[in-house]
Amino acid sequence: MKMRLAALAAVSAIALMCPNVTALAATDDMGFIRISPGEEQYKNPFGVGVEVATMYGDPSKPGIYVIRIKWPPGIMSKPHKHAEDRHVVVISGSWYTGTGDDFEPAKAVPLKAGAYMMHPAGKVHWDGTREEGAVIQITGYGPSTTVMNKPEEPAFGKSN
Repeated sequence: MKMRLAALAAVSAIALMCPNVTALAATDDMGFIRISPGEEQYKNPFGVGVEVATMYGDPSKPGIYVIRIKWPPGIMSKPHKHAEDRHVVVISGSWYTGTGDDFEPAKAVPLKAGAYMMHPAGKVHWDGTREEGAVIQITGYGPSTTVMNKPEEPAFGKSN
């Protein structure tokens, strides 16, 4: 029950802090959406410096969504999983990823700009940055959920 409440809280926070911003983007009369670099509307839903911008859709609702996450240096998410597959592309910086129940930042695999990773639904992972920040883009099919392995602990930790 605690895990379900934590997951609901995480999804609710993302949904409230990152509404569908495509209405604010340049949409032409044929429905094409264009968002130039710097036009993203980032929010800080977690209060730890990790910022999220919804580029398309709404992660809390059924359908495709695209979000960008700006990671400041030296922070990682703790082990968690999502109900849906998530496709991640590193846009800038170095993003470090780990899999499994144990939070072991020293064992994280670095991914540089241009790298791709798929997070399979229901598989535990953790990720973030070390000495430099990173921007990643995630595409998935909502509604998105995040279930922390240890919901009683903080959702984020230091990478070193």
